Amino acid sequence: MNRLLRFGVVWMLVLLTGSWNLHAQGEQRLIVFAAASLTNAFEEIASGFEAANPGVDVLFNFAGSSDLVAQLSEGAPADVFASANGRQMQAARDAGRITDWASTFAQNRLVLIVPVDNPAAITTLSDVSQEGIRLVVAAEGVPIRDYTNTVLDRLAADPNYGDAYREAVLANIVSEEQNVRQVAAKVALGEADAGFIYASDVTPDISDQVIAIDIPDALNTIATYPVAVTNDSAQPELAQAFIDYLLSDAGQDILVAWNFISIRDATCSPRHT
Repeated sequence: MNRLLRFGVVWMLVLLTGSWNLHAQGEQRLIVFAAASLTNAFEEIASGFEAANPGVDVLFNFAGSSDLVAQLSEGAPADVFASANGRQMQAARDAGRITDWASTFAQNRLVLIVPVDNPAAITTLSDVSQEGIRLVVAAEGVPIRDYTNTVLDRLAADPNYGDAYREAVLANIVSEEQNVRQVAAKVALGEADAGFIYASDVTPDISDQVIAIDIPDALNTIATYPVAVTNDSAQPELAQAFIDYLLSDAGQDILVAWNFISIRDATCSPRHT
């Protein structure tokens, strides 16, 4: 079954049923709003969760975390929200959709990617500041953009780069996308010379179309992913069971296989406030 649940479809189900309790043919449907960078890992995790919970159908709405919060703020039905940073989880809390703790379930690192043919001949971070480079990033407010800004701030504070470097890089931005997968796609298609994405977004479908340039740990930043049950979930116990599966060895192994950092290895608390 196709697990991708578009925002408009969610609303149509609500209007038709008059309820957020979505059941069909004896199935329990769990609606998970998740950051776009989680797409591949969560699809695989859902298969394992469904196998362990017969009769459960996990439906996803994948988008930029800021877009997901906007939908949640408008009352879109959801049982679980998985964000790519704490800022958007707090925004969902401020909107009244999250009232309980949020669990940290994974971390991530940033990389710079270029098309495999690399027409701009970018081989180092320094090259991104050259005039005429077509850089694509996420829009302001999207978690990957927040993390990108942090990396640029750290580069600007390094005497090997400096403020002039950051300003030159920002001047090279030609497109701001709504989520990290759109950034990755533009670079893979050769529509940009470079882009900042998560390491986990160099997925098998684009790995032969891009080259990833590592960012040194001292200049990189760690992306932290929180997840929580919505305060009005139609089935909070099932929603919590999904989160427990994310935190289990089975869920963590899948996340690691998709190049996320497991909370088993990360220097972070498994809980957020």
